[in-house]
Amino acid sequence: MTVEYRCPICSEPLARDGNSLGCANRHQFDYAKEGYINLLPVQFKRSKQPGDNLEMVQARRAFFATPHYQFLQHALATLIANQHPNSVIDLGCGEGFYTHAIAEALDENCSVYGLDISKPAIKYAAKRYEKPNFSVASSKDAPFKEACANVVLSVFAPVFAKESARLLDEEGTLIVVSPGPHHLHELKQKIYDDVRLHQAPECPDGFNQVEQVLIQEVHAIETDVISHLIKMTPFAWKFKPSHFEDLSKQPHHDITLSFLVTQFKKSQ
Repeated sequence: MTVEYRCPICSEPLARDGNSLGCANRHQFDYAKEGYINLLPVQFKRSKQPGDNLEMVQARRAFFATPHYQFLQHALATLIANQHPNSVIDLGCGEGFYTHAIAEALDENCSVYGLDISKPAIKYAAKRYEKPNFSVASSKDAPFKEACANVVLSVFAPVFAKESARLLDEEGTLIVVSPGPHHLHELKQKIYDDVRLHQAPECPDGFNQVEQVLIQEVHAIETDVISHLIKMTPFAWKFKPSHFEDLSKQPHHDITLSFLVTQFKKSQ
């Protein structure tokens, strides 16, 4: 099943002509040499470089080159493959770490799409991974027609309930990955006097929760790898040179990697 893109300006269907996509209103978008399509018009950008910057993308690239998040990657690919979808959309896919694994686990007739507002992230994803279809676009107004997806995935990304409901067919599933209660607890202890546990995500409007699973492991992570991990987290700016100096006193640290994988269905 091929999911057609729609024009981000007028919402008309986009058709491919050579190395471009165009609509009936003559809005045209060109594919980059890496293979992705940029469907985030300049007038829709809130900043010159929206989304994660190159430094954050490089930190994730370096960390994902290690095996520490592979257990989550495998769990997601298995979960989605067992649902036998025809189409999957990964909203906020970043560098394609999960999108790629899902595409590899699915039947070749299944269409897998990854989009992110960060151009550096999508550029890297498309350059490295061939199977998924990658686009620079907004998850809040995704460039796809209604009811086009069996699965919508959001991994550590904002969840836009109305848009997710629009994209999913009636039997579709929204899968949200969020931090488990003790995720990175040992690192948080170094910067907070009062460490609060992560809360489970709220059920998005228009959905019902159908299942939630905690996936957790404790890994011994090398100190230099931890620095990449910190730079990918929201509390990175809290880490001061003194904190990094304290970490460097040991070659590795035991870190809790904890994730909640929650499935939602649209309310009938």
